[in-house]
Amino acid sequence: MVGLGLALTAAAALTVRGDFQGSTHLVELETDALKYSKETPTGPVAELIRRIEAGKAKLEWDAKLGWLPSFQKALSVPAASQTLVFSKTSLQREHIHPGNPRAIFFNDAIYLGYIPGAPVVEISEVDPRLGGIFYVVEQKPTDTPVIKRIDNCLECHASSRTMGVPGHLFRSVQTDRQGIVDLATGIEPIDHRTPFADRWGGWYVTGTHGPVQHRGNRMGDDFVQAKSNPSLGGNQTRLDDYFDPTKYPSPGSDIAALMVLGHQVHLHNFIARVHYMAAQHLAAYGHVDYLTSPVEGLVKHLLLAEEVPLEHPVQGDPEFVRSFEAAGPRDRKGRSLRQLDLQKHLFKHPCSFLIHSEAFGRLPAPLKQKIYRRMAEVLSGADASEPFRRLSADDRAAVRKILTETLEDLPPDWKSLIEPKTVQATDASKTLSGPPK
Repeated sequence: MVGLGLALTAAAALTVRGDFQGSTHLVELETDALKYSKETPTGPVAELIRRIEAGKAKLEWDAKLGWLPSFQKALSVPAASQTLVFSKTSLQREHIHPGNPRAIFFNDAIYLGYIPGAPVVEISEVDPRLGGIFYVVEQKPTDTPVIKRIDNCLECHASSRTMGVPGHLFRSVQTDRQGIVDLATGIEPIDHRTPFADRWGGWYVTGTHGPVQHRGNRMGDDFVQAKSNPSLGGNQTRLDDYFDPTKYPSPGSDIAALMVLGHQVHLHNFIARVHYMAAQHLAAYGHVDYLTSPVEGLVKHLLLAEEVPLEHPVQGDPEFVRSFEAAGPRDRKGRSLRQLDLQKHLFKHPCSFLIHSEAFGRLPAPLKQKIYRRMAEVLSGADASEPFRRLSADDRAAVRKILTETLEDLPPDWKSLIEPKTVQATDASKTLSGPPK
């Protein structure tokens, strides 16, 4: 298994959130509409493979980190995105322990996994049509690295834990001092809806977060000691006491990067799930009218409607913040969906930056128009019901403007749809409870 996964038995306790009814059911991957194993990937790793084979890209071996730096450069994955997991999970679990954690680097479509001394670099991409595609590269100096696609990851990476499609996993677990997961203590999925106190078990965390606590930097009896010493493992700015940081491109496991990672991993899976469902519905019925519940769940996630607010400001690595915010389109006022808040919320503007991603952009047009129209109901104020009530009038206005000026495929009547409206919350709730049309 590769990517962000946790290799866990079926008996493991698992918290399942209600994205929509049936969201954990497995989607058939080999159909006339979509053939996962036979379709040619079109993501950035697949494109890099084609460039290497055509002699248009050359990767260089690094004496210390192997192929990792070249892949970071070729795939535009910043070193500042580094997060570190010490739970014994993934394809190379025997090489992972608290003294030798696994580093995860990411951008909007790529995840790189690196473990000092391990035989392969793990790479996964979010393919716009297929979801997660998984690769490995042997850590051996050669003229040209061989990027090998592997599908044996799908036992975990296409399961109820990834919304039933090929995707990624980000979980909080309790481990012993060797990094072995204690399955009896449960597994908590991490995204922006996860209470802060439940996040990052099995992960290292650097950065400050005030008196509120998380589960990072704890192992073994630390979890017992934390009952009388809640600050144990918190507000760490260095990790030298745990392992040798010089073995990695960056010294930390940034808290802001971890927060962005949690948000995007689940949303990547969600986008892949609705893409598969839309392809099946279009093949079977010629429309996506029946996908009301999945669209509703996706819109909630895109607009961070159920985000758990921060109780105290978070201070992350300025270099990660800079590199993350520098990407992506801006409106004429310079506003971007990538601007981080880290005071009360993850983002300054409550709409996911992944709405600008290739994965979202390649959703079937009928589905995307359905999503945009549902978003317009919320952003115009026509739907002031729970959970969208947390979006202020200023929030809605800013997101309306940013989307209007940065997306090219909005409905032709988008501007009229998002005209500010005042509608009673009860009326909006009634319109949402009716049958799909």
